[in-house]
Amino acid sequence: MTDKPRVLLLLPTRTYRATDFLKAALKLNVEVVVASEEAATTADLSPRHTLVLDFSAPAAATQTIVEFTETHPIAAIVGVDDDTTLLATTASEALGLPHNPVDSAKATRNKYLLRHTLATNGVSVPAYQCFSVEDNPAEIIAKLGTDTQIDFPCIIKPVSLSASRGVIKADTPAEFIEAFQRTAKLLRTLQESMDPPTPYLLVENYIPGIEVALEGILLDGELKTLALFDKPDPLEGPFFEETLYVTPSRLSVEVQNAFHRSTVEAADALGLRHGPIHAELRYNDKGAHLIEIAARTIGGLCARTLRFGTGMSLEELVIRHAIGQPVEELQRETRAAGVMMIPVPKAGILGEVRGKTAAHCVEGIVEVNITIPIGGEVVPLPEGARYLGFIFARAETPEAVELALREAHQQLEFVILA
Repeated sequence: MTDKPRVLLLLPTRTYRATDFLKAALKLNVEVVVASEEAATTADLSPRHTLVLDFSAPAAATQTIVEFTETHPIAAIVGVDDDTTLLATTASEALGLPHNPVDSAKATRNKYLLRHTLATNGVSVPAYQCFSVEDNPAEIIAKLGTDTQIDFPCIIKPVSLSASRGVIKADTPAEFIEAFQRTAKLLRTLQESMDPPTPYLLVENYIPGIEVALEGILLDGELKTLALFDKPDPLEGPFFEETLYVTPSRLSVEVQNAFHRSTVEAADALGLRHGPIHAELRYNDKGAHLIEIAARTIGGLCARTLRFGTGMSLEELVIRHAIGQPVEELQRETRAAGVMMIPVPKAGILGEVRGKTAAHCVEGIVEVNITIPIGGEVVPLPEGARYLGFIFARAETPEAVELALREAHQQLEFVILA
């Protein structure tokens, strides 16, 4: 092995995260091997720095990684998105590197398996049941509240998609039929690109309450909460398009501690012990409730809101932990920060973006990043998979951050052509 630790980064071609992870690796002076589904244009020039892997076939990809390490040993494997979580785990297991149990990784990648594993291990979960896209929603309705404990309002969601894609709330039988058919249609459309195909829907009772996102890292089974994000905009359906994330949380210490405990309980029940986790939770008069948990960092470009110590990025913290450097004492900066994931107002083709300069000039705004190119297709939730972009702010208080993000968003105008 070289004097530098060599890290294998699993970077899907469609990820937002490549630049930030590569910058972090450069700052840490580690040698990077980039693995993706497609060959890099420089692969022939530097074969020890690139790998082509099929992330949907973890057994075969793991074998490729093992063979690669026979001549190019690696110190750690870092998966950056949902698509890479399972491969990072199986390959780390094969190489004897620190990792979560494979079954734990599988549970975080399937919403039905997640609920089942939590319930089996004594964690309170909403009533839930799995259905095929071919099932008749009218027949399912006849069973709600009788053969099952599921009742209205309820949530219909794909078992395998992320970022609220395909997630719909139904308050009535008519809404249930429409939502079930709409999500089933989405999954049928995606079957050719989903490997393995997962044509199943989870139906579960709706959990009311305020929602937060918890960003943490597991250190030999101990959860270190890195940040708790408030979501100031209510997420009450029928769709669940996230917009604002603001940290530090303005909730009481008691409520914040409840979120931490609920995340610890879920991680323990799933067997998660190592590396980053991202959890979505809600709080109501019955306490904190886990919505989802993933063995990865926060998605999109949202990690840019976080800085630790004297300016360390979340990506750098994750790589440091992966190669065995201590991160226990690192704390998030004291200034407030936040991000707006710019929602898609309607479907069409992005023709023009106006007001970026004005948005940049709003006090507290540090970045306005439009991630869909001019001429690109835009699709709103629940079918859509991409936001228009991200707005970032920093200020002395969470209130000032939220105000800046809202004001900057008002300056932007998106011309969407039919």
